[in-house]
Formats: sequence, C-alpha cells, structure tokens
Amino acid sequence: MFISDVLPEQKEKIQQLEIQDFDLQTFYKKLKNGSKKSYIFITKKPRDTFKRLKKNCEVIKAAGGLVESVNGNYLFIFRNKKWDLPKGKLEEGENMKETAIREVEEECGIKVAKREKKLCKTYHVYPNGSKLIIKKTNWYKMKVKGEPKLVPQKEEGIDEAVWLDKNHLGAVVKNTFPSIMDVLRAGGIL
Repeated sequence: MFISDVLPEQKEKIQQLEIQDFDLQTFYKKLKNGSKKSYIFITKKPRDTFKRLKKNCEVIKAAGGLVESVNGNYLFIFRNKKWDLPKGKLEEGENMKETAIREVEEECGIKVAKREKKLCKTYHVYPNGSKLIIKKTNWYKMKVKGEPKLVPQKEEGIDEAVWLDKNHLGAVVKNTFPSIMDVLRAGGIL
C-alpha cells in the first residue's frame, strides 16, 4: 500500500483507494494471503493520511541492518519460510542505532565492527490477535571484520544465516518481503 501526493511510476497496475470511510482493519482482513496487488491513496497530505490509518493500530519500533563482510558479501537470514534481514524490537532504554546492532549480533552470532548511515525506514502491518500492528523499522548499513561464521538464533525462528554475493541474490529476491527489497535498493545492492 502506498500513500502519496502523486501517482508513482510503476510497472504493474495499482488500485486507487479513497480515504473517506476507509478502515485499515477491515481492509486487511479482506486481503487474500500473499496478495501481490498494489494499492494507493493519492492525497495532498500523505503524512496526515498515514497518521489517520495508524491511529487504530499499535505501533512497534524496530531496527535492523544490512551487513556487509570484508569480502563484499551480505548477511541474510531465513525465517518463517522467507529470506529476511536481521532486525528486532526496540527495548526500553535503547535508541534505534543500539537496537539495530544488538539485534544483528544476537540473531546471527557476530560482532558488528561499524554501523554506518541509516539507509531507510520501512513499515509493515501484521495481525496480533484482533489488533493490527504497524512495525516501523529503521535500517542501517553495517560492516563486520572478515567474514565471520554465522550462528542463527534458532529460538527466534531463524533456520539459516548466510553470506551472499550481491550478484547471486536470485533466491532472496524471489522469496522476500517488499520492505526488504526497499532496504536492498536503499543499500545500493539492487
């Protein structure tokens, strides 16, 4: 779903939605699982529209990393039958930068040598009981020394952690989330 003041350039068809009487919870329930259809609100005030949409949702803050090894390979995890990047929820007393580093280190058993610039922020929606959650994730570029052995955090549902060359991301691109594609583009690897 997009919220914009102009219709973006797109390759696929996008359905325009009207904000008047729109209910995100009802809309989400009617979506088919894995729907590839795109929707957009075109509005003069995109920020106001976003605030309106999220007011009946719980917002969770999270952070994660696009991690590069000294060999120019990138860290990916396989969780819940999808390729993903390490990320997690903000804990009390942490800032987003600290959260990003902690989550990468915990989920993959490595030590981050350098946290670089913030790449982007993404939002995704998922149900938690009868409530919708909007997870806002800040993404940071990170580097590690060498190319350390990865230890996936099994208790977080991570089945695999791997280093991949940016020219060999076919499996990731075919089986990941749209928000992860945004991070990869922001990081310049797509």
